[in-house]
Amino acid sequence: EVQLVESGGGLVQPGGSLRLSCAASGFTFSYYAMSWVRQAPGKGPERVSVISAGGGSRSYADSVKGRFTISRDNAKNTLYLQMNSLKPEDTAVYYCDKHWSAAATLETGYDYRGQGTLVTVSS
Repeated sequence: EVQLVESGGGLVQPGGSLRLSCAASGFTFSYYAMSWVRQAPGKGPERVSVISAGGGSRSYADSVKGRFTISRDNAKNTLYLQMNSLKPEDTAVYYCDKHWSAAATLETGYDYRGQGTLVTVSS
């Protein structure tokens, strides 16, 4: 059974940082591209970053480019999102997605999604 468990969310002040983690199990993590998607209150989902299976290719939405960094540790079956210079508009539930191939773009569909972790940016 595929499981994706996000952690690391919380309350942070504007300008602060957080690192999200996604622990994966039930599949060969190193074979598949992974991504982070967020959904703000009252809005649709936005895919903010995607990373290839080997980690050599990464893409970011314009809204987070230069502030967020996606990474993965295939030995630990874990996906990360380092978020710096956080803004109130980054407030959302953040989910990790598994894609069905080794490469993916911000527009590629997914086959599994975790339960999410809430990030709140507020003073």
